[in-house]
Amino acid sequence: QVQLVESGGGLVQAGSSLRLSCTASQRTLSSSAMGWFRQAPGKEREFVATISGSGGSTYYADSVKGRFTISRDNPKNTVYLQMNSLKPEDTAVYYCVLRRAGMSYLSRHYDYWGQGTQVTVSS
Repeated sequence: QVQLVESGGGLVQAGSSLRLSCTASQRTLSSSAMGWFRQAPGKEREFVATISGSGGSTYYADSVKGRFTISRDNPKNTVYLQMNSLKPEDTAVYYCVLRRAGMSYLSRHYDYWGQGTQVTVSS
């Protein structure tokens, strides 16, 4: 069983930056994709970004493309989400995910989920 622990959330003003981190309790295999989803109050959970096991491929939701960057450090079992130019509509709980397979933008494809970290962007 893999445990994922997120950190780095907080309250910031629009236009600011935040970096989320997610550390896995086990060695993250190079064949395991990782990613981030988010859920705002009253809304469905939505895909944000995913990265391949090697870190060589990434995929983003259109709403964050050009503003967010996902990366990973496999020796540290950690994935990051650098969020720049934050907007109030980015306010949500952000969840780290891991899949024992390739990248996917579908939540049902992910095997493990973190507890989430709150990001709040004020206008």
